[in-house]
Amino acid sequence: MNQVQLKSKRASQLPGTTFGIAPLDVIEDILIGLAKDNENTLEQLSGHAGSFKQPKVIELIFLLSEHWGQDNSTKYQAVELLDRFMILRVEELYKSSAEGLRVKESSEVKSWASIKASLCDVFMLHLASCVQITSKLHCHNNIINNHMVLQFLRSAGYSYTKEDPLRSELTVLKTLNFRINIHSPYAYVEMLLEVLEHNGCSLRLKDVHSMCAMVMDLVYLLRTPMYEAVLKASVDLSTPTSLQRSKFLAVKEDQMLLGTGVIAASTFIINKDCWNQVLEHLSNITGITVKSVFDMCSAVLKQCVGDSALFTH
Repeated sequence: MNQVQLKSKRASQLPGTTFGIAPLDVIEDILIGLAKDNENTLEQLSGHAGSFKQPKVIELIFLLSEHWGQDNSTKYQAVELLDRFMILRVEELYKSSAEGLRVKESSEVKSWASIKASLCDVFMLHLASCVQITSKLHCHNNIINNHMVLQFLRSAGYSYTKEDPLRSELTVLKTLNFRINIHSPYAYVEMLLEVLEHNGCSLRLKDVHSMCAMVMDLVYLLRTPMYEAVLKASVDLSTPTSLQRSKFLAVKEDQMLLGTGVIAASTFIINKDCWNQVLEHLSNITGITVKSVFDMCSAVLKQCVGDSALFTH
């Protein structure tokens, strides 16, 4: 692929975030809804969840989102949307392949190898479509249109037609059965900060929110080593078994848990004196034990500042 210079078009014009304005009963209802969505997602979790959250893929989504002037909510949700879509799409296409149908010889059925090659060819197009779709959910005054997608793809050396972005967008929507409002950990971060404001947290939460965005970027990009360290620490083994990794998948995809860890880590970076108080608040709000919040916070901090940050709870 050709080297493409991606520059932010509208980063400085994105609106700021203010906490403590929405009524508490509305915030409580939204938080309860988010918690239920998180539980349902974990109950129905695919064994391949997270397979497409690779560093290079995430980095490209982040750069594209910045280039197209999107906010943080868009880029994180685009990562989650792409992962969910690609897993379903791969499963769908495999079932239609010769191997999936267990057909040895047939001129009408393609082999999985040829289908996989075709899927790789359109991966970049599908990635751009996921960013485009999430832009319509968040940045209504800065929606990414098909012309913008096509312009980027052609500048990157792809020869797609004008109809291809639309076809790709429809493929994503249909594969997901039009259930595209998939939450990211950032949604939980913002809602938890809103509750902390109502609970009288002494921190300036606007500063915490800004730090959370930077910490969340790092967590996404260093997702693999971070969770690998958490897994090894939880099982107390340098080489976890396949069964232990399978059971740990729910921890890796727990958006509420990650949201609490990011807020706690951001608080520690900004103001260590308030850190213990915030840990207790987060535990009371979410029902997650203080130890679990502390462990996730520790893992996040080790990626942000290394082992030099010594702290205890």
